[in-house]
Amino acid sequence: MLTQVFKHEWKILSADLTLWATTVLLLVTFAYGFHNGSSWVEFQRSTLRSIQEEEHQRLAQMKVGIENANAGRNRPPSFSDPRNASAASRTLGLKYASMPPGPLAALAVGQSDLYPYYFKVSIASKDTFLNNDEIENPVHLISGRFDVAFVILYLYPLVILALSYNLISWEKESGTLAMTLAQPVSLEGVVLGKIVFRFLFVLAIGIVLSIGGLIATGGLAQPGDVPLRLVLWCGVVALYGAFWFGVAMLVNACGASSSTNAIALSGIWLALVLLIPSLLNVGVKALYPVPSRVEMVQAMRTASAEASGKGSQLLARYYEDHPDLAGERTDTNDFAALSLATQDEIERRAQPVMDRFDEQLALQQALVDRYRFLSPTIIAQSSLLEIAGTGTERYKHFLGLSDRFHRAWRSYFYPKIARNQAISASDIDGFPDFHFEEEPSSVVAARADAGLIGLGVPALAVCGLGVFLLRRFPIVG
Repeated sequence: MLTQVFKHEWKILSADLTLWATTVLLLVTFAYGFHNGSSWVEFQRSTLRSIQEEEHQRLAQMKVGIENANAGRNRPPSFSDPRNASAASRTLGLKYASMPPGPLAALAVGQSDLYPYYFKVSIASKDTFLNNDEIENPVHLISGRFDVAFVILYLYPLVILALSYNLISWEKESGTLAMTLAQPVSLEGVVLGKIVFRFLFVLAIGIVLSIGGLIATGGLAQPGDVPLRLVLWCGVVALYGAFWFGVAMLVNACGASSSTNAIALSGIWLALVLLIPSLLNVGVKALYPVPSRVEMVQAMRTASAEASGKGSQLLARYYEDHPDLAGERTDTNDFAALSLATQDEIERRAQPVMDRFDEQLALQQALVDRYRFLSPTIIAQSSLLEIAGTGTERYKHFLGLSDRFHRAWRSYFYPKIARNQAISASDIDGFPDFHFEEEPSSVVAARADAGLIGLGVPALAVCGLGVFLLRRFPIVG
Protein backbone atom coordinates (compact mmCIF):
# COMPACT_ATOMS: atom_id res chain seq x y z
CA MET A 1 0.00 0.00 0.00
CA LEU A 2 2.81 2.40 0.89
CA THR A 3 4.32 1.99 -2.57
CA GLN A 4 1.01 2.85 -4.19
CA VAL A 5 0.64 5.93 -2.01
CA PHE A 6 4.15 7.03 -2.94
CA LYS A 7 3.42 6.66 -6.66
CA HIS A 8 0.16 8.54 -6.30
CA GLU A 9 1.82 11.32 -4.35
CA TRP A 10 4.60 11.66 -6.89
CA LYS A 11 2.09 12.07 -9.72
CA ILE A 12 0.18 14.71 -7.81
CA LEU A 13 3.18 16.66 -6.52
CA SER A 14 5.13 16.52 -9.77
CA ALA A 15 2.24 18.26 -11.48
CA ASP A 16 2.08 20.90 -8.75
CA LEU A 17 4.30 23.98 -9.02
CA THR A 18 4.62 24.06 -5.22
CA LEU A 19 6.99 21.11 -5.20
CA TRP A 20 9.29 22.58 -7.82
CA ALA A 21 9.16 26.07 -6.34
CA THR A 22 10.15 24.79 -2.89
CA THR A 23 12.87 22.61 -4.40
CA VAL A 24 14.37 25.57 -6.24
CA LEU A 25 14.09 27.65 -3.07
CA LEU A 26 16.02 25.06 -1.07
CA LEU A 27 18.67 24.70 -3.78
CA VAL A 28 19.24 28.45 -4.04
CA THR A 29 19.24 29.12 -0.29
CA PHE A 30 21.46 26.13 0.48
CA ALA A 31 23.93 27.22 -2.21
CA TYR A 32 23.98 30.79 -0.91
CA GLY A 33 24.34 29.59 2.66
CA PHE A 34 27.25 27.37 1.67
CA HIS A 35 28.90 30.23 -0.17
CA ASN A 36 28.71 32.43 2.93
CA GLY A 37 29.87 29.67 5.26
CA SER A 38 32.80 28.57 3.12
CA SER A 39 33.83 32.20 2.54
CA TRP A 40 33.96 32.81 6.29
CA VAL A 41 35.94 29.62 6.87
CA GLU A 42 38.46 30.60 4.21
CA PHE A 43 38.74 34.07 5.75
CA GLN A 44 39.53 32.53 9.12
CA ARG A 45 42.10 30.16 7.64
CA SER A 46 43.74 33.00 5.73
CA THR A 47 43.88 35.11 8.90
CA LEU A 48 45.46 32.27 10.88
CA ARG A 49 48.06 31.72 8.17
CA SER A 50 48.88 35.44 8.28
CA ILE A 51 49.36 35.58 12.04
CA GLN A 52 51.51 32.43 11.99
CA GLU A 53 53.71 33.98 9.33
CA GLU A 54 53.91 37.25 11.29
CA GLU A 55 54.89 35.37 14.46
CA HIS A 56 57.58 33.40 12.63
CA GLN A 57 59.10 36.52 11.04
CA ARG A 58 59.00 38.50 14.29
CA LEU A 59 60.79 35.78 16.28
CA ALA A 60 63.38 35.44 13.51
CA GLN A 61 64.01 39.20 13.66
CA MET A 62 64.25 38.94 17.44
CA LYS A 63 67.07 36.38 17.11
CA VAL A 64 68.92 38.68 14.74
CA GLY A 65 68.40 41.61 17.13
CA ILE A 66 69.86 39.63 20.04
CA GLU A 67 72.92 38.64 18.02
CA ASN A 68 73.48 42.24 16.89
CA ALA A 69 73.07 43.58 20.43
CA ASN A 70 75.50 41.00 21.85
CA ALA A 71 78.02 41.87 19.15
CA GLY A 72 77.71 45.58 19.96
CA ARG A 73 76.31 46.51 16.56
CA ASN A 74 73.34 48.30 18.16
CA ARG A 75 72.26 49.42 21.61
CA PRO A 76 68.47 49.41 21.83
CA PRO A 77 66.66 50.94 24.83
CA SER A 78 65.46 48.45 27.43
CA PHE A 79 61.80 48.55 26.33
CA SER A 80 62.79 47.38 22.82
CA ASP A 81 65.84 45.29 23.72
CA PRO A 82 65.13 41.68 22.63
CA ARG A 83 67.42 40.48 25.42
CA ASN A 84 65.15 42.08 28.02
CA ALA A 85 62.84 39.40 29.42
CA SER A 86 60.09 41.92 30.16
CA ALA A 87 60.14 43.32 26.62
CA ALA A 88 60.27 39.82 25.13
CA SER A 89 57.32 38.60 27.18
CA ARG A 90 55.12 41.64 26.58
CA THR A 91 55.62 42.65 22.95
CA LEU A 92 58.65 41.39 21.06
CA GLY A 93 58.32 37.66 21.62
CA LEU A 94 54.61 37.18 22.23
CA LYS A 95 52.85 34.24 20.61
CA TYR A 96 49.35 33.55 19.37
CA ALA A 97 46.76 31.17 20.76
CA SER A 98 44.48 30.28 17.87
CA MET A 99 41.49 28.06 17.19
CA PRO A 100 41.00 26.68 13.66
CA PRO A 101 37.53 26.74 12.06
CA GLY A 102 35.14 24.10 13.34
CA PRO A 103 34.98 20.74 11.53
CA LEU A 104 31.63 21.64 9.90
CA ALA A 105 31.97 25.41 10.09
CA ALA A 106 31.05 25.77 6.42
CA LEU A 107 27.58 24.52 7.34
CA ALA A 108 27.06 26.70 10.40
CA VAL A 109 28.98 29.91 11.04
CA GLY A 110 27.13 30.18 14.32
CA GLN A 111 28.81 32.49 16.81
CA SER A 112 32.30 32.15 15.37
CA ASP A 113 31.97 35.64 13.87
CA LEU A 114 31.28 37.02 17.36
CA TYR A 115 33.89 35.11 19.34
CA PRO A 116 37.59 35.77 18.71
CA TYR A 117 39.46 32.78 17.32
CA TYR A 118 42.97 33.99 18.12
CA PHE A 119 44.65 35.87 20.96
CA LYS A 120 47.97 37.64 21.32
CA VAL A 121 49.15 36.09 24.54
CA SER A 122 51.67 38.05 26.60
CA ILE A 123 52.67 38.31 30.23
CA ALA A 124 50.03 41.01 30.74
CA SER A 125 46.73 40.23 32.42
CA LYS A 126 44.29 37.90 30.71
CA ASP A 127 41.79 40.71 30.24
CA THR A 128 44.17 42.53 27.90
CA PHE A 129 44.31 39.78 25.29
CA LEU A 130 40.73 38.52 25.57
CA ASN A 131 39.67 41.63 23.65
CA ASN A 132 40.33 40.83 20.03
CA ASP A 133 41.83 43.50 17.79
CA GLU A 134 39.92 42.33 14.74
CA ILE A 135 37.19 44.63 13.40
CA GLU A 136 34.13 42.88 11.98
CA ASN A 137 31.24 44.15 9.90
CA PRO A 138 28.69 45.42 12.48
CA VAL A 139 25.78 44.42 10.23
CA HIS A 140 26.97 40.82 10.31
CA LEU A 141 27.38 40.96 14.07
CA ILE A 142 23.82 42.18 14.55
CA SER A 143 21.95 39.99 12.07
CA GLY A 144 24.23 36.98 11.85
CA ARG A 145 25.41 35.33 8.69
CA PHE A 146 23.13 33.54 6.27
CA ASP A 147 24.39 29.96 6.34
CA VAL A 148 23.07 26.42 5.90
CA ALA A 149 22.06 26.23 9.56
CA PHE A 150 19.94 29.37 9.08
CA VAL A 151 18.19 27.72 6.12
CA ILE A 152 17.48 24.58 8.14
CA LEU A 153 16.25 26.42 11.22
CA TYR A 154 14.04 29.03 9.57
CA LEU A 155 13.28 28.17 5.94
CA TYR A 156 13.22 24.38 6.14
CA PRO A 157 10.04 24.36 8.33
CA LEU A 158 8.35 26.80 5.95
CA VAL A 159 9.05 24.49 3.01
CA ILE A 160 7.65 21.55 4.99
CA LEU A 161 4.52 23.47 5.92
CA ALA A 162 4.03 24.69 2.34
CA LEU A 163 4.05 21.07 1.16
CA SER A 164 1.75 19.73 3.85
CA TYR A 165 -0.68 22.41 5.09
CA ASN A 166 -3.47 20.96 2.90
CA LEU A 167 -2.49 17.33 3.31
CA ILE A 168 -6.07 16.12 3.91
CA SER A 169 -8.13 19.26 3.64
CA TRP A 170 -7.56 19.66 -0.10
CA GLU A 171 -8.84 16.16 -0.85
CA LYS A 172 -11.77 16.68 1.48
CA GLU A 173 -12.66 20.00 -0.15
CA SER A 174 -12.35 18.55 -3.66
CA GLY A 175 -14.46 15.49 -2.74
CA THR A 176 -11.78 12.89 -3.49
CA LEU A 177 -11.10 11.85 0.11
CA ALA A 178 -14.26 9.74 0.41
CA MET A 179 -13.46 8.05 -2.90
CA THR A 180 -9.91 7.29 -1.73
CA LEU A 181 -11.11 5.78 1.52
CA ALA A 182 -13.65 3.64 -0.38
CA GLN A 183 -10.60 1.54 -1.24
CA PRO A 184 -9.27 -1.01 1.29
CA VAL A 185 -7.07 1.61 3.00
CA SER A 186 -7.29 3.51 6.27
CA LEU A 187 -7.09 7.27 6.64
CA GLU A 188 -4.10 6.90 8.95
CA GLY A 189 -2.29 4.78 6.34
CA VAL A 190 -2.96 7.28 3.56
CA VAL A 191 -1.88 10.28 5.63
CA LEU A 192 1.24 8.57 6.94
CA GLY A 193 2.15 7.57 3.39
CA LYS A 194 1.79 11.17 2.26
CA ILE A 195 3.82 12.42 5.22
CA VAL A 196 6.60 9.84 4.78
CA PHE A 197 6.91 10.58 1.05
CA ARG A 198 7.18 14.32 1.59
CA PHE A 199 9.51 13.81 4.55
CA LEU A 200 11.91 11.62 2.57
CA PHE A 201 11.85 14.03 -0.36
CA VAL A 202 12.65 17.12 1.72
CA LEU A 203 15.14 15.28 3.93
CA ALA A 204 16.99 13.92 0.90
CA ILE A 205 17.42 17.46 -0.43
CA GLY A 206 18.76 18.70 2.91
CA ILE A 207 21.19 15.83 3.44
CA VAL A 208 22.41 15.60 -0.15
CA LEU A 209 23.07 19.34 -0.30
CA SER A 210 24.84 19.30 3.07
CA ILE A 211 27.14 16.44 2.12
CA GLY A 212 27.63 17.77 -1.41
CA GLY A 213 28.62 21.18 -0.10
CA LEU A 214 31.16 19.67 2.29
CA ILE A 215 32.66 17.60 -0.51
CA ALA A 216 32.87 20.67 -2.76
CA THR A 217 34.62 22.71 -0.07
CA GLY A 218 36.94 19.90 1.01
CA GLY A 219 35.31 19.59 4.41
CA LEU A 220 35.19 15.79 4.36
CA ALA A 221 38.95 15.63 3.80
CA GLN A 222 39.70 17.32 7.13
CA PRO A 223 41.29 15.20 9.85
CA GLY A 224 39.31 14.30 12.92
CA ASP A 225 35.76 13.19 13.58
CA VAL A 226 34.08 14.84 10.58
CA PRO A 227 32.14 11.67 9.56
CA LEU A 228 30.68 11.32 13.06
CA ARG A 229 29.71 14.98 13.18
CA LEU A 230 28.09 14.71 9.75
CA VAL A 231 26.00 11.73 10.89
CA LEU A 232 24.88 13.68 13.98
CA TRP A 233 24.11 16.70 11.78
CA CYS A 234 21.90 14.59 9.51
CA GLY A 235 20.17 13.13 12.57
CA VAL A 236 19.29 16.59 13.90
CA VAL A 237 18.02 17.70 10.46
CA ALA A 238 15.90 14.55 10.15
CA LEU A 239 14.29 14.87 13.59
CA TYR A 240 13.73 18.61 13.19
CA GLY A 241 11.97 17.94 9.89
CA ALA A 242 9.99 15.08 11.44
CA PHE A 243 8.73 17.42 14.16
CA TRP A 244 7.39 19.92 11.65
CA PHE A 245 5.76 17.23 9.54
CA GLY A 246 4.18 15.95 12.74
CA VAL A 247 2.85 19.43 13.49
CA ALA A 248 1.41 19.65 9.97
CA MET A 249 -0.29 16.26 10.36
CA LEU A 250 -1.68 17.26 13.75
CA VAL A 251 -3.18 20.48 12.39
CA ASN A 252 -4.60 18.65 9.36
CA ALA A 253 -6.15 16.05 11.65
CA CYS A 254 -8.25 18.73 13.34
CA GLY A 255 -10.45 18.82 10.22
CA ALA A 256 -10.28 22.54 9.41
CA SER A 257 -10.11 24.07 5.95
CA SER A 258 -6.87 24.56 4.00
CA SER A 259 -6.81 28.30 4.64
CA THR A 260 -7.37 27.76 8.37
CA ASN A 261 -4.59 25.17 8.42
CA ALA A 262 -2.23 27.61 6.71
CA ILE A 263 -2.97 30.35 9.25
CA ALA A 264 -2.63 27.95 12.19
CA LEU A 265 0.68 26.55 10.96
CA SER A 266 2.01 30.05 10.29
CA GLY A 267 1.16 31.02 13.86
CA ILE A 268 2.85 27.92 15.26
CA TRP A 269 5.95 28.65 13.16
CA LEU A 270 6.08 32.23 14.42
CA ALA A 271 5.65 31.13 18.03
CA LEU A 272 8.20 28.30 18.04
CA VAL A 273 10.81 29.80 15.71
CA LEU A 274 10.69 33.50 16.53
CA LEU A 275 8.57 34.43 19.53
CA ILE A 276 9.65 31.91 22.19
CA PRO A 277 13.42 32.19 21.43
CA SER A 278 13.17 35.99 21.51
CA LEU A 279 11.27 36.03 24.79
CA LEU A 280 13.70 33.56 26.33
CA ASN A 281 16.64 35.68 25.21
CA VAL A 282 15.11 38.80 26.73
CA GLY A 283 14.18 36.95 29.90
CA VAL A 284 17.61 35.52 30.66
CA LYS A 285 19.25 38.91 30.14
CA ALA A 286 16.72 40.58 32.43
CA LEU A 287 17.03 37.96 35.16
CA TYR A 288 20.81 37.63 35.05
CA PRO A 289 22.32 40.83 33.62
CA VAL A 290 26.08 40.75 33.18
CA PRO A 291 28.28 43.61 34.40
CA SER A 292 28.88 46.20 31.72
CA ARG A 293 32.22 46.58 30.00
CA VAL A 294 32.39 50.09 31.49
CA GLU A 295 32.26 48.61 34.99
CA MET A 296 35.12 46.26 34.13
CA VAL A 297 37.26 49.09 32.74
CA GLN A 298 36.48 51.28 35.77
CA ALA A 299 37.47 48.49 38.16
CA MET A 300 40.78 48.04 36.32
CA ARG A 301 41.49 51.78 36.38
CA THR A 302 40.70 52.10 40.07
CA ALA A 303 42.84 49.10 40.93
CA SER A 304 45.67 50.44 38.76
CA ALA A 305 45.59 53.86 40.41
CA GLU A 306 45.61 52.41 43.91
CA ALA A 307 48.32 49.86 43.14
CA SER A 308 50.62 52.37 41.45
CA GLY A 309 50.71 54.48 44.58
CA LYS A 310 52.30 51.78 46.71
CA GLY A 311 54.58 49.99 44.28
CA SER A 312 57.46 49.32 46.69
CA GLN A 313 55.12 47.79 49.27
CA LEU A 314 53.61 45.54 46.63
CA LEU A 315 57.05 44.47 45.42
CA ALA A 316 58.15 43.59 48.93
CA ARG A 317 55.01 41.55 49.47
CA TYR A 318 55.43 39.97 46.06
CA TYR A 319 58.91 38.73 46.96
CA GLU A 320 57.57 37.49 50.28
CA ASP A 321 54.96 35.47 48.42
CA HIS A 322 57.53 34.28 45.83
CA PRO A 323 60.83 33.88 47.68
CA ASP A 324 62.16 31.65 44.91
CA LEU A 325 62.01 34.63 42.51
CA ALA A 326 63.77 37.12 44.72
CA GLY A 327 67.29 35.85 44.28
CA GLU A 328 69.80 38.59 44.91
CA ARG A 329 67.53 41.41 43.76
CA THR A 330 66.36 43.89 46.40
CA ASP A 331 66.07 47.07 44.30
CA THR A 332 62.57 48.40 44.98
CA ASN A 333 62.87 50.82 42.05
CA ASP A 334 63.29 48.05 39.45
CA PHE A 335 60.63 48.85 36.85
CA ALA A 336 60.14 45.31 35.51
CA ALA A 337 59.78 43.76 38.96
CA LEU A 338 57.50 46.60 40.10
CA SER A 339 55.36 46.00 37.03
CA LEU A 340 54.93 42.32 37.92
CA ALA A 341 53.89 43.13 41.48
CA THR A 342 51.54 45.92 40.40
CA GLN A 343 49.98 43.75 37.73
CA ASP A 344 49.24 40.97 40.19
CA GLU A 345 47.60 43.44 42.57
CA ILE A 346 45.44 44.92 39.79
CA GLU A 347 44.24 41.48 38.74
CA ARG A 348 43.49 40.56 42.34
CA ARG A 349 41.35 43.66 42.83
CA ALA A 350 39.53 43.31 39.48
CA GLN A 351 38.92 39.57 39.85
CA PRO A 352 35.55 39.92 41.68
CA VAL A 353 34.08 41.82 38.70
CA MET A 354 35.39 39.22 36.26
CA ASP A 355 34.06 36.41 38.45
CA ARG A 356 30.63 38.05 38.57
CA PHE A 357 30.65 38.41 34.80
CA ASP A 358 31.42 34.69 34.34
CA GLU A 359 28.86 33.73 36.98
CA GLN A 360 26.06 35.70 35.30
CA LEU A 361 26.89 34.21 31.91
CA ALA A 362 26.80 30.73 33.42
CA LEU A 363 23.40 31.44 34.97
CA GLN A 364 22.09 32.71 31.65
CA GLN A 365 23.28 29.59 29.85
CA ALA A 366 21.80 27.34 32.54
CA LEU A 367 18.42 29.04 32.19
CA VAL A 368 18.49 28.66 28.41
CA ASP A 369 19.43 25.00 28.75
CA ARG A 370 16.54 24.49 31.17
CA TYR A 371 13.87 26.07 28.97
CA ARG A 372 15.21 25.31 25.50
CA PHE A 373 12.78 22.41 25.19
CA LEU A 374 9.97 24.94 24.83
CA SER A 375 11.12 25.47 21.25
CA PRO A 376 12.52 22.82 18.89
CA THR A 377 14.32 25.60 17.05
CA ILE A 378 16.43 26.41 20.12
CA ILE A 379 17.28 22.73 20.53
CA ALA A 380 18.13 22.30 16.86
CA GLN A 381 20.21 25.48 16.75
CA SER A 382 22.32 24.64 19.79
CA SER A 383 22.80 21.07 18.53
CA LEU A 384 23.79 22.10 15.00
CA LEU A 385 26.28 24.70 16.25
CA GLU A 386 27.89 22.29 18.71
CA ILE A 387 28.14 19.61 16.03
CA ALA A 388 29.62 22.08 13.56
CA GLY A 389 32.16 23.29 16.12
CA THR A 390 30.93 26.88 16.15
CA GLY A 391 28.99 26.87 19.41
CA THR A 392 29.75 28.12 22.88
CA GLU A 393 31.21 24.88 24.27
CA ARG A 394 34.06 24.70 21.76
CA TYR A 395 34.80 28.37 22.41
CA LYS A 396 34.88 27.73 26.17
CA HIS A 397 37.25 24.86 25.47
CA PHE A 398 39.47 27.26 23.50
CA LEU A 399 39.37 29.78 26.36
CA GLY A 400 40.47 27.07 28.76
CA LEU A 401 43.41 26.11 26.55
CA SER A 402 44.33 29.78 26.12
CA ASP A 403 44.24 30.34 29.88
CA ARG A 404 46.49 27.33 30.41
CA PHE A 405 48.91 28.68 27.79
CA HIS A 406 48.83 32.11 29.45
CA ARG A 407 49.81 30.56 32.77
CA ALA A 408 52.61 28.60 31.11
CA TRP A 409 53.86 31.80 29.43
CA ARG A 410 53.95 33.63 32.74
CA SER A 411 55.61 30.73 34.51
CA TYR A 412 58.35 30.77 31.91
CA PHE A 413 59.06 34.53 32.01
CA TYR A 414 58.32 35.52 35.60
CA PRO A 415 61.55 34.03 37.00
CA LYS A 416 63.61 35.58 34.20
CA ILE A 417 62.10 39.03 34.79
CA ALA A 418 62.41 38.83 38.58
CA ARG A 419 66.06 37.72 38.36
CA ASN A 420 66.91 40.05 35.48
CA GLN A 421 68.01 37.18 33.25
CA ALA A 422 68.85 38.07 29.68
CA ILE A 423 67.17 36.28 26.78
CA SER A 424 69.52 34.51 24.38
CA ALA A 425 68.82 33.58 20.77
CA SER A 426 68.61 29.91 21.73
CA ASP A 427 66.01 30.70 24.41
CA ILE A 428 63.51 31.78 21.75
CA ASP A 429 63.12 28.22 20.49
CA GLY A 430 62.20 27.24 24.04
CA PHE A 431 59.36 29.73 24.42
CA PRO A 432 56.07 27.95 25.27
CA ASP A 433 53.94 27.02 22.24
CA PHE A 434 50.17 26.85 21.93
CA HIS A 435 48.58 23.70 20.53
CA PHE A 436 44.83 23.54 19.98
CA GLU A 437 43.28 20.21 20.88
CA GLU A 438 39.77 19.33 19.78
CA GLU A 439 37.32 18.06 22.35
CA PRO A 440 36.92 14.26 22.48
CA SER A 441 34.36 12.90 20.05
CA SER A 442 32.49 11.29 22.93
CA VAL A 443 31.89 14.71 24.53
CA VAL A 444 30.54 16.17 21.28
CA ALA A 445 28.35 13.11 20.72
CA ALA A 446 26.96 13.31 24.26
CA ARG A 447 25.87 16.93 23.76
CA ALA A 448 24.37 16.07 20.36
CA ASP A 449 22.51 13.09 21.83
CA ALA A 450 20.74 15.41 24.27
CA GLY A 451 19.57 17.48 21.31
CA LEU A 452 18.48 14.40 19.38
CA ILE A 453 16.40 13.25 22.33
CA GLY A 454 14.99 16.75 22.79
CA LEU A 455 13.81 16.74 19.16
CA GLY A 456 12.82 13.08 18.94
CA VAL A 457 10.46 13.06 21.93
CA PRO A 458 8.26 16.00 20.79
CA ALA A 459 8.33 14.69 17.21
CA LEU A 460 6.94 11.35 18.39
CA ALA A 461 4.44 13.13 20.63
CA VAL A 462 2.92 15.32 17.91
CA CYS A 463 2.91 12.45 15.42
CA GLY A 464 1.19 10.18 17.93
CA LEU A 465 -1.42 12.81 18.76
CA GLY A 466 -1.98 13.39 15.06
CA VAL A 467 -2.60 9.69 14.42
CA PHE A 468 -5.01 9.60 17.36
CA LEU A 469 -7.02 12.55 15.97
CA LEU A 470 -7.07 11.02 12.51
CA ARG A 471 -9.13 8.15 13.85
CA ARG A 472 -11.88 10.67 14.66
CA PHE A 473 -11.47 12.72 11.49
CA PRO A 474 -14.82 13.63 9.83
CA ILE A 475 -14.63 12.34 6.27
CA VAL A 476 -17.53 14.46 5.10
CA GLY A 477 -19.14 17.61 6.35
